[in-house]
Amino acid sequence: MYQIRQAKIRDYIAEKEIVSIKELRALCPEVTFMTLHRDLDALQREGHVIKLRGGARAVRHTVDPSFLSRERENVGGKNQIAAKSLSLIQPGGSVFFDAGTTTLALIRALPDINLTIFTTGANFANDLQRFTSASVYLCCGSLNRSNMALSGHSTLKFLDEINIDLGFIGVSGYSDESGFTCGKESEMHVKKLVIRKARKSIMLMDSAKLTRLMPYTFAAFEDVDYVVSDAEMPENFQKKAREAGVTVL
Repeated sequence: MYQIRQAKIRDYIAEKEIVSIKELRALCPEVTFMTLHRDLDALQREGHVIKLRGGARAVRHTVDPSFLSRERENVGGKNQIAAKSLSLIQPGGSVFFDAGTTTLALIRALPDINLTIFTTGANFANDLQRFTSASVYLCCGSLNRSNMALSGHSTLKFLDEINIDLGFIGVSGYSDESGFTCGKESEMHVKKLVIRKARKSIMLMDSAKLTRLMPYTFAAFEDVDYVVSDAEMPENFQKKAREAGVTVL
């Protein structure tokens, strides 16, 4: 019987792409939430789904597009986010730039001022070499060639020993249930540590990310200080931000 139920759940998630545990309870009202969680555990072991906080999603939708393809997406929106973010950066501070195409747009818009810059974007080096007034540090670590991000034990050790005024974090997806998400476990740990270390944490998220959900949650509203986007966010998003004391730009 459980094989039939799990196949039903698997097919439902494949069709819907992302589902909540409440939806699965409506689909299979004859079993408990605990049983449904065990079913999801089994489907995850078999490689059909990835469990999320409060639900699950189909595996085939969990891979980040390559850096070059993402760099070509929504260029105008990334530039808007960069322009808004510049108002938060003051000379003399220490700033962390997460690896990602939106943070790269911010770096390209940044004037040459006195800053201490840290980044996990290995391919940002060419853009960062133009700065003569800033001190620039590439965080060491293992290179993910698909998005040129550095992560791993060495990266975490480096970040744990520095102080950060502003942490600019790229967001791959967002949902009310799962919060701010990304596609790689190692990069989730980097983002979490930067948020813990930074005096102010700034999420860089274009409005299209509201329709995406990645497998690893790295922050909730309570963990961040700013969200910078390219368009006005939905009212439910803004309500959650206000309740958590987060500024949306």
